[in-house]
Amino acid sequence: MGDIASFCLLSIAVFCGAFVSGLAGFAFSAVAGAILLHVLPPLEAVPLMMACSITVQATGLWALRKSIRWKQSSVLVVGGLLGVPIAVWLLQAADARIFRESFGLAVACYAAYTLFRPVLSHRLQMNAGRNALIGFGGGFIGGLTAMPGAIPTIWCDIHGVPKTEQRGMVQPFIAAMQIFALVLMLIRRDLSAKVLVDFAVSIPALLAGTALGIYVFRCVNDALFRRIILSILLVSGLLLIF
Repeated sequence: MGDIASFCLLSIAVFCGAFVSGLAGFAFSAVAGAILLHVLPPLEAVPLMMACSITVQATGLWALRKSIRWKQSSVLVVGGLLGVPIAVWLLQAADARIFRESFGLAVACYAAYTLFRPVLSHRLQMNAGRNALIGFGGGFIGGLTAMPGAIPTIWCDIHGVPKTEQRGMVQPFIAAMQIFALVLMLIRRDLSAKVLVDFAVSIPALLAGTALGIYVFRCVNDALFRRIILSILLVSGLLLIF
């Protein structure tokens, strides 16, 4: 990322990803990756997106700290920590392209359907055991698609969880999964010095996008937030396919 054009592309990608993640609580990699994966090799783009996403999640967790649901989120995290290593092994042992495309199609179909489905008139109760399974699925799929928040977000939508409580459950989970995945990459020595340089350069755009996203989040009601979330899931699913 040495010239002005590359710097602008990096800043635009990071700003857009940070804005969406600040607003919705997830999907940084899906949005930023649509640009970064075309201008950087995967071994640079993926850890850069993880580092940026962790920063966004940390900022969001601080801004929404009074709404964090530590107990419910910890159940998701325990399940997710079991799913990530399996995904990492699969990435080395098999071609995950078909799985990513199939998962993207399923997410896009769910989002398209529920965008036009009537809103639930009552909230369904969650179960700790099922939440752990959802966490496992989120960690497993996150290791293959860089979208650990997709499954827990869909789970919250199915149960009619309000926007603030949903963020309080899903954001700590996403942060934990991305930190764990980044630690695995450090252990495997998959990080280069260029990733740190690109991350440092992207910080202004990262903070600006995050701040704007959190501001918009606080301004929208639950119904509009739900439609935004489903629209982002739809686009994220399509990006996994194409």
